[in-house]
Amino acid sequence: MVSAKTKQKILQTFLDLLCAHPYEDVSLPMIAEAAKVKLSDMRAAYGSRRDLVAAFAETVDTEVLDARDEDMADQPPRDRLFDVLMTRIDALGKNRDAVRALYAAARRDPALALEFNQIEVKSQRWMLIAAGIEASGFKAGMISQGLAVAFARVVDVWLGEEDEGMPRTMAALDKELDRGSSFMQRLNGLERAAKGFRSFLNRASERRRGRRARDRDDVDEANVTGDAPARA
Repeated sequence: MVSAKTKQKILQTFLDLLCAHPYEDVSLPMIAEAAKVKLSDMRAAYGSRRDLVAAFAETVDTEVLDARDEDMADQPPRDRLFDVLMTRIDALGKNRDAVRALYAAARRDPALALEFNQIEVKSQRWMLIAAGIEASGFKAGMISQGLAVAFARVVDVWLGEEDEGMPRTMAALDKELDRGSSFMQRLNGLERAAKGFRSFLNRASERRRGRRARDRDDVDEANVTGDAPARA
């Protein structure tokens, strides 16, 4: 079994290699050689580069969750989410060039972009939890997907920003959250409409069951009395 220390060493080696090489060129044997680990240990730790990217996202998730500011609990949901996502930007900053390489690879390969999107959607669901924004089922998936796309646009701005105060990045995040608020309002409206439609279908189904039950009762009564049931 590979130790946590060895796994962390392999992951950091992968991120360091991304600073100097395109994602496509960073193979598992290259990572193993640079990390000075056996290929068998490489296999036991991470079965693919996707696993390494997912592990990187998980370490960022963990850092953000550990840094959660409890003093933000009484703030509006939008402000809490802004704080959480800026904390995520700070966590990504430690491996900024690696993030740049991953984004460049995703732009070159749509299939790879879809793989990375799946990882990011999972992370963004945890960011929503960190911000105290609860959702479940289909709605949770829609919100997490929308936030993943929005955050990707913010990161794209951040990668091109040189000001350490990150004014452009914060402005971009503000803009995306404003868009998200409008999206949430529409989604809530659709959700209410869907609930109303389901309620209508349930009532209609109950009425149909009631009519069938009455029809059966009429048939049973006719069989007892010998009279044929009336037809409409």
